[in-house]
Amino acid sequence: MESMCFSATLLQPAQPETTGWYFLLLPKAVSEKLPRRGRTSVSGTINEQPFQQRLEPDGQLSHWLKVSEELAAQAGVSAGDKVTLTIAPVAVEPEPELPADLQAALADNAAAWQVWQQTSTLARVDWLHWLTSAKQAKTRQKRIDDACQMLAAGKRRVCCFDPSGFYSKAFRAPQAAQ
Repeated sequence: MESMCFSATLLQPAQPETTGWYFLLLPKAVSEKLPRRGRTSVSGTINEQPFQQRLEPDGQLSHWLKVSEELAAQAGVSAGDKVTLTIAPVAVEPEPELPADLQAALADNAAAWQVWQQTSTLARVDWLHWLTSAKQAKTRQKRIDDACQMLAAGKRRVCCFDPSGFYSKAFRAPQAAQ
């Protein structure tokens, strides 16, 4: 897939507990050219500073990009600045990091672990997205238990999960500070 070039405004999240990073919204026309509406990894540049990052779905069939303070400093930008980006989907999706609680649960369930190992990287990204999108600890634990049951039963993809957030309205970009 070809690289896509666009401009966007670097935004500061509104929530005080989210300081330490910025974000930007991808134009819908750019997102439409990506291989999936859910989480997807890209490599590219922001004001010519290289990066590789996983885009998050915004619930509107588009994506948003989290920009660390370090990357923003390297690119010489801060909140409110117009930035130029060039992005392209990565050739091979990086293996997602397995959270300790899920890793422990899979270690206790050999059948689930075996199926987990046989799933594709993108399927594992979706499983982890479903798990980490839980807002409460008890919901997260229930999803871990359910994941182990589904995997042990041979299901390689999480069922009934909309990774784009469009139909469930489960995902959205952060609110920008005023």
